[in-house]
Amino acid sequence: MNFMTTTKELLLVYPAMKRVLLNENVNVMLTPQFYTLKKEILPMKYAYQAKKIAPSLFDGLLEEGGNYEYMVYKEKDQWVFIAYDSEHIEAFLSSKGVAPAQVSKIFFAEQAVDKFTHPLKLGESEALVVLDGNAVVVPQSALEEGESSFLVFDKRFTPQKGVSLQGASGSILSRKQAFAFGGLFLLFSALFIAEGLRYGGSQSSKEELERLYSDYPALQSSYTREEILHKYRNIDKEERAKRELVKKFSSFIFKGVTLTHLNISGDRYKTEFACVSKSVSQKLEALAKKEHLKTSKIKNSHNLIIEGTL
Repeated sequence: MNFMTTTKELLLVYPAMKRVLLNENVNVMLTPQFYTLKKEILPMKYAYQAKKIAPSLFDGLLEEGGNYEYMVYKEKDQWVFIAYDSEHIEAFLSSKGVAPAQVSKIFFAEQAVDKFTHPLKLGESEALVVLDGNAVVVPQSALEEGESSFLVFDKRFTPQKGVSLQGASGSILSRKQAFAFGGLFLLFSALFIAEGLRYGGSQSSKEELERLYSDYPALQSSYTREEILHKYRNIDKEERAKRELVKKFSSFIFKGVTLTHLNISGDRYKTEFACVSKSVSQKLEALAKKEHLKTSKIKNSHNLIIEGTL
């Protein structure tokens, strides 16, 4: 049981909400105007596997330029995917008097559909209802006469699992700024390493080598050193090849394509992609050939197998 989420007040956030004044941290539930929903039946066992393909499922459904993140969870026999723009949510909350640091967890109305047994009033003209198992917003004028009574919203609607806003920790840097500084520091690190290698023949380096030779006499043999370098150079080369291969396979996952099998054993690899149609299969095949990868079709299906050696 998650005691932390149930003890905090739950604030319902919708476009027409009034500005609030908070004296303590709260949890937040967003109405459907703040996220995009998809439900899919996929042959995946774990949420982290489903989350990897979330961006491809929303291809063409999200506004360009957004900083989207994804929440994924299992609901009976299907996976629920929720895409949300954390920066847009932060900006809206700030405009209503809610600082990101005051938000403990973010929840989505879709997570609490079983609790919306009656309409939930949103301002003066809209209401949140459940239609075909999904939380949707409708005009209050569209409600039937028997639905005139509205639910009272409180922390009893709090789901068990939520997400955190990127600015909720009170950091002085936004995520984009953190990435930018991280890239800059990485560049400086590379420069320092390059300089260190360039001046590897300095006196301090020589003294360090002398100490190593004293502790490990076998290293004084140039043959031994070359054997060690050759061994680890080959290992690094193989690992780089594996990383590049996985990177290529990731680029092959787009709308209509699902990675169903991947095996890398020794220097050989074999992977299978499930395609929803012939056109999708042809597009995937063209991408693979562009990367000079060998493909083969599975009989009586649109699925493709890509296999070869590193």
